[in-house]
Amino acid sequence: MTENPRDLDAIVGQTERVGVVGSPSSTTQLALDILGSAVTRKLVGELALFRFSQDSNTHYALGQITEVQLRNIWHEDPTMRSLIRQRGRVDAVSERQDTHLAKMVISAVFRKGGTASYEPSLLGTVPPTGTPIHLVTDPVLDELLRPYRDQIFYLGHVYGSKPKLPLWFKHFDSGTHGAGEAYHLGIFGKTGSGKSVLAKMILLAYARYPKMALLVIDPQGEFARDIQMIGSSGQFALPLKRVLKSLGKETFVLTVKKLVLDRWDLLRQILAESRFFRELQIMTQDKLETACDQFVEAMRKAPGIKLADLHRREVFDKAWNLLNQDKLRNKIYAREGAAAERFRDAINEANPEELYHNIWLPVARLFQEDRNAGRRKVEDALKWLLDMSKRRRPLLVIDVSKEQAEGLLWNDKIQSLVIKRLLEGVTYMAEAMYKEGQSLNALVVIDEAHRLAPRELPKDDDTSRGVRSMLIDAARTTRKYGLGWLFISQTLSSLHTEIIQQLRIFFFGFGLGLGQEFRSLRQLVGSSGTALDLYQLFRDPHSAFDAKSRQYSFMTIGPVSPLSFSGSPLFLNAFNTVEAFLNANNLKT
Repeated sequence: MTENPRDLDAIVGQTERVGVVGSPSSTTQLALDILGSAVTRKLVGELALFRFSQDSNTHYALGQITEVQLRNIWHEDPTMRSLIRQRGRVDAVSERQDTHLAKMVISAVFRKGGTASYEPSLLGTVPPTGTPIHLVTDPVLDELLRPYRDQIFYLGHVYGSKPKLPLWFKHFDSGTHGAGEAYHLGIFGKTGSGKSVLAKMILLAYARYPKMALLVIDPQGEFARDIQMIGSSGQFALPLKRVLKSLGKETFVLTVKKLVLDRWDLLRQILAESRFFRELQIMTQDKLETACDQFVEAMRKAPGIKLADLHRREVFDKAWNLLNQDKLRNKIYAREGAAAERFRDAINEANPEELYHNIWLPVARLFQEDRNAGRRKVEDALKWLLDMSKRRRPLLVIDVSKEQAEGLLWNDKIQSLVIKRLLEGVTYMAEAMYKEGQSLNALVVIDEAHRLAPRELPKDDDTSRGVRSMLIDAARTTRKYGLGWLFISQTLSSLHTEIIQQLRIFFFGFGLGLGQEFRSLRQLVGSSGTALDLYQLFRDPHSAFDAKSRQYSFMTIGPVSPLSFSGSPLFLNAFNTVEAFLNANNLKT
């Protein structure tokens, strides 16, 4: 139900006036003369507004105050400075002749339409000096954005201020509340900066859309624990499971124990990571790869050996018999020699029972199918998630953390192989649907992105290189498929530049203000002006006296807010209590 419009001028008239437009000002940055009644209050970070006329229409411009300066021309005089050095102050000029100047960066301009609605516009002229500057309040924003109120989502308050900062997260399809295409997001910040909690809040923003599918690839298991309500995320333990249930969003957590791998090529690569052929005295890397290639190819062609049945003892015996055949041995060692003889002797002397239980089973269980136990093949899980016929598409969290891999062969390289398989599956399905004229309308969340797609990689790490190539290619191509990506990273400088260049929306938390991180941040923001100066004022959340007083500050760039269509950065303090977040967005548990 749409509320009746109110008189915005009347609402603005009830807000506090803190200054007037001063000189010199431009269409990109205004100089403000601060009123004497406002010099003692905190102004940096405040969202301010002024009314002006342009093309015979009433306009309202909003922006954040990014800097406050103090000037006293008498104190700058050399003679007066000498006198102040002796006396400390001169009553006639000290404090009384102070002038406070502020800088305001315009982020949004609205033109008043004929039906009391407000349309996006631009600052095409500079208002006259003396134009009043008012602090923005929640009622002001509510009235300006009244037609879009059901699209607005809140992650926190305007940086250092009371009004909630309106944001919007649109789904990737056309139609109501749709962006018409996908876009990629990035959240950056040091450990403890609040980026994971912010990502979960954004995930709930997208979960409001029934037709939007959500996939979380979780290398550390944090999202899975929150959804399963196992443990908590510190002081801000979002009840994800209950909120998602109230939104009608079906959720499922798939751990590595329940994820069934479904490619012979994966078996070849994982077998190379095991001790299987090393126990058979094959030690060199090139010969190990040859042995795995030939052995897996022989199993694939052999009757009675299926990938899903490798865990069965009788299937292992069939595979072991292949190694006892000269045909396979000769493919591994084409020439007789000491190495070939050691390999033959090791096979004859090996204990198949020990090899089966200690080495073979931890590998084979990764491919074992058992639908009664809730195990799902990668392809089946992705089809269930991305099924376009569902009225309400689900959220799937794939927990590939080491803690969930008990009884399985698991390390960082195998984790990368599994993630690569997931990325291939999602990208392939997105491309297939695009060819059929459908938008996938899905978001993939990638935690620890700096580990999966770093700028620098060891030369011999082909597995990690493959994962990185998949992510880079996906960031370049999947936007038109309706497939977006949310990358969460502790660093900005170590994430591959190709991915950063494809991101449309950025959130920068605390911890990027020094060294190479700050240089990378400066390149993205495009200036070294007041926006970065304000970012450097961010405090470490853990420097607070207690958990309740922690501030999780973020700078955001991109089309994520109806107040940022000019492209200038916006600053916010994320909610630091669950209740505040849920109440602001009318989310029920």
